[in-house]
Amino acid sequence: MNFDEKKIYRFTVIYGLIVVLANICGVLIPNTFENQIILNQSEGMKEWLRYLHDDALYANPIQYLSFIIPTVLCILYTRSKKRDFQATIVNLPIAYATRGVSGWVFYLLEEPVLLFIAKAKGYNVDISSIFFSSLLNICLEATATFTLAYFITVTIHRRFVLPKLFPEGKISRIKGVKQPSLKFLFNVNYVSVTIFPIIYLLLVFNALTKITYVEINNDIYLILLAILLIGLIINAALISYFQKPIEALKERIEQIKKGDYKTHVQIVTNDSFGELSDIMNEMTDSIESKTKKILEIQNSVITGMATMVESRDNSTGGHIRRTSDCVKVFINQLKQTQEYNQLSDSFCQAVIKAAPMHDLGKIAVDDAILRKPGKFTDEEYEKMKSHSAEGARIVENVLSAVDDTEFKQIAINVANYHHEKWNGQGYPEKISGEQIPLEARIMALADVFDALVSKRCYKDSFTYDKAFEIIQESLGSHFDPKLGAEFIKCRPQLEELYNSYLQ
Repeated sequence: MNFDEKKIYRFTVIYGLIVVLANICGVLIPNTFENQIILNQSEGMKEWLRYLHDDALYANPIQYLSFIIPTVLCILYTRSKKRDFQATIVNLPIAYATRGVSGWVFYLLEEPVLLFIAKAKGYNVDISSIFFSSLLNICLEATATFTLAYFITVTIHRRFVLPKLFPEGKISRIKGVKQPSLKFLFNVNYVSVTIFPIIYLLLVFNALTKITYVEINNDIYLILLAILLIGLIINAALISYFQKPIEALKERIEQIKKGDYKTHVQIVTNDSFGELSDIMNEMTDSIESKTKKILEIQNSVITGMATMVESRDNSTGGHIRRTSDCVKVFINQLKQTQEYNQLSDSFCQAVIKAAPMHDLGKIAVDDAILRKPGKFTDEEYEKMKSHSAEGARIVENVLSAVDDTEFKQIAINVANYHHEKWNGQGYPEKISGEQIPLEARIMALADVFDALVSKRCYKDSFTYDKAFEIIQESLGSHFDPKLGAEFIKCRPQLEELYNSYLQ
């Protein structure tokens, strides 16, 4: 996405001004009490002010740094070339708000140093009292600055800037984008609505003790502490209340994106999250139902095409059904072995589903060749062999709109390579060994076995003994030896299957 950098730098300046105004507001809030305190300053405070006046050439520039530092940090952030420019723009509110309070952090660190310097120079400053007052002021100023800067800039950002810069969304996909979590947002809210007013009250009490010289009862501090703890507990409960269902919904959406429509979101509540969960579960049930219907239609079309091809070949009646059932038996056998039990369910189902498509390429072979009862001439055999590559092309076209890339590739491989041989003497590409895709090696065994035990116009069916003897002799030449050995172990199930066809 192309950005007009000049325009973007304009609103970065606007955000910077908002941070400056937030800092000014942070300074003004405690001044309400400081004006009263001036009239009743302790001797230690008077000494501190006298030092700042006497040593102004040194002390003032250090204090001014607390205003300069956040400005410099914000400029450096905007001008940095190390991060993606889009991420820099998206992260502006959180980046500016956090850098905006860096001046207060510096102020908190430098003031004790100045206090000790003043003490070392002979000024009778009350370090603990002054630092405690400053700590309250700085905490109040920092929380006010961050709260105002963050919520004002993020509101402008979300409502106006981001929709304009990213009309298509997809912001979360930008590398380096910070995504404030619910926990972060609730903690910011806790600071704003609980810690901020309590610090404010402490500042009031501290001012009152200096103005009136009246001690504040410790019970008040205990009450404030209790409020802080109760607020912390409520904040944690709210985080859990919102975060857990949102994470569950997000995880479910990721599963849906991957094609899993079966799992339901388990949010059993009578609030909006429960309602949203029910709606999502109903939606996924509907998608799953429609997906099943689409797959059924797709499978019917594929099977119909295969059956149509088979009807043109008067020598292979029932071949599609038998080889598909044979592949299923073989796959089940492989899943029980140590060598092949790691095969995924999706792979196994895809091979079974792709089996009926292995001879689709025969649709491009002339009837005169396809129906020929006798032996092919060399020229006819070459044309017959073209059905593998042609089948792969047809399968690729038929499944072009299918989202399941694994099934699509397996179906293409089954059609293209099921006549390849382990020794490299097959067709169409004469590849050998494990260069031949596993699914094609599985299909080759099922295809040849069915051809051996089935009656064709040019031969009678072989006995099971003869068929398995031929397969045994072909291990390492025609067939994968390990895979073929497992196929032979399927003999009882295969005999039972083929005998059922005779009933």
